[in-house]
Amino acid sequence: MTGKLPRTASVASALEGAKLHAPAAARNAQALSDLLVAHAPRDGTALELASGTGQHVVAFARALPALTWQPSELDAARIASINAYAVEAGLDNIRPARRIDATSDKWHVAYGGHDLVVLINLLHLIPEDAAFRVVTEAVAALNTGGRFVLYGPFMRGGRFISEGDARFHGQLSAADPAIGYKDDSLVEDWLRGAGARSVERAEMPANNLAFIARA
Repeated sequence: MTGKLPRTASVASALEGAKLHAPAAARNAQALSDLLVAHAPRDGTALELASGTGQHVVAFARALPALTWQPSELDAARIASINAYAVEAGLDNIRPARRIDATSDKWHVAYGGHDLVVLINLLHLIPEDAAFRVVTEAVAALNTGGRFVLYGPFMRGGRFISEGDARFHGQLSAADPAIGYKDDSLVEDWLRGAGARSVERAEMPANNLAFIARA
């Protein structure tokens, strides 16, 4: 679905109850917006994978108004929430959310062709094979010279950098042994193997890390 979101009073009222709230998204929206302002292209199209509630894409669209933002999600309730936040914000550079499974094979064929792809806080929540597909497909979805910005908690050189990170990873893997923190060197290998011409890193608040890969 492309085009603009309808912004009549009746639509806005109907969507208001669809809005979900993630405290973490509220906390890190400014730091992530600053990261994108520093590294994203000035204009073109931007795809956010696994957009969650929609809080982030509104912040990003405000920070980078010359980019046209395409949010995406799998879950219908989250898609409704994304659209509700976008309608409330009244921004012309956010498209209606698409349903995209970022872990599926070859999704870039249908949904690629972007100058920026953004992924926030997903890799530690999915198995390694799915994480590999997300990363390689995201790079494949970029136009030449485009950037993939990937953010989240990672191990560094096979080690956790804080007790809190080790504890959180343990909680994740106790719930599902297939998921948990991925190692930074492994993720960089995936990015380069997918065809990224360069990979930068940026240390982020709360022990998080961002990768900026250029196609």
